[in-house]
Amino acid sequence: MITFQEAYQKVMTFKQDYGSEKVDLLQAVGRVLVDNIKADRDFPPFDRATKDGIAINYTAVKNGIKKFKIEAIVAAGSPKINLGQEHNCVEIMTGAVVPENADTVIMYEHITINNGYAVLNSEPKKGQDIHLQGSDEQKGTIVVKKDSLITASEIGVLAAVGKARVLVKKLPKITIISTGNELVDVHQSPLPHQIRKSNIHSLYAALAQEQIVPSQLHINDKKEEIKNEIKKALFDNDVLLLSGGVSKGKFDYIPDVLEELGVEKIFHRVLQRPGKPFWFGIQKETCTVIFSFPGNPVSTFANYHLYFRDWLKSSLNLPISKINVILAEAILATGTLTLFLRVKIKSENGQLIAHLIRENGSGDLTSLAQSDGFIRLDPKEVSYNVGEIVPFSPTRRIV
Repeated sequence: MITFQEAYQKVMTFKQDYGSEKVDLLQAVGRVLVDNIKADRDFPPFDRATKDGIAINYTAVKNGIKKFKIEAIVAAGSPKINLGQEHNCVEIMTGAVVPENADTVIMYEHITINNGYAVLNSEPKKGQDIHLQGSDEQKGTIVVKKDSLITASEIGVLAAVGKARVLVKKLPKITIISTGNELVDVHQSPLPHQIRKSNIHSLYAALAQEQIVPSQLHINDKKEEIKNEIKKALFDNDVLLLSGGVSKGKFDYIPDVLEELGVEKIFHRVLQRPGKPFWFGIQKETCTVIFSFPGNPVSTFANYHLYFRDWLKSSLNLPISKINVILAEAILATGTLTLFLRVKIKSENGQLIAHLIRENGSGDLTSLAQSDGFIRLDPKEVSYNVGEIVPFSPTRRIV
């Protein structure tokens, strides 16, 4: 058995590159940008008014003029016009192009309009309320960097530079596989000795948050059936996420089947709780990466977030965030196992405080709905104290 740190590093050495593809702009949310995006014009592309009011030439103010004849009205989207006389003005709307020969905008709240004239009620500052051309970014500058995760903010920029189609990194093709004769579909009424499938749906939902739509496969505890189905899956997928069948039970066939199929075992069994029986390997011929998690719900859920999620981020060249939290209570973690404990996070005085969730082992599925993630406690001889800082792996947004 290896330590959690050793297992984590081994998983991360097998990150993959699945190439790139072009997708429609609105399908790019949550994807990773391949190339730098440059401005195809100045941002903003013209001097634009930031208030509704009038546009003037400030020289008139310096010459003591406070009453301006209105020459025209300029709406957003109208072509640029010329301010004919320096002692005149034009009415202008927010977003409109500032006229030639005008350099200052004064909002309606600071003027009085009567009989075609605008009278100043206060002294303006030269250049006020104008968003100057190129003041945000100039043509040719990088406005979104490659390897950026595309969010709603990036979508707006991509739209502004005309990217109707966006080159993004391909996501791995994944199949989730559950095993076990005791599992029945969600819509079924289980017999006393059966339970409904849950892990396969938890994994599906977790992958959906990464913009991945996986295939799903359930296999009964029959070795030849398992072997035949996994053999096909190995050649059809980039990643297999398995749940169940990796412990020491007589019907836990997964490790033997993977070996018979020529999958290279990188490790099996980790000094951690939950998820000790975790199996990880790669099919060198197809480069298919296999994450085979223990079947207990918390074990599957924890290992997905501890290993697979960081592996995926690394494969996509995304940064892996490190979050630390403060313990709200003392915890003993002696022995040889790294413990991953379910916690609820509360923000107190600007700090993230971890409160243990009452749970009943790795089969306690309902405790996952009450927790925000897992704290990591590496084994040590003395107790972890109240106020001690420990690593935290979120399973939901906490801020």
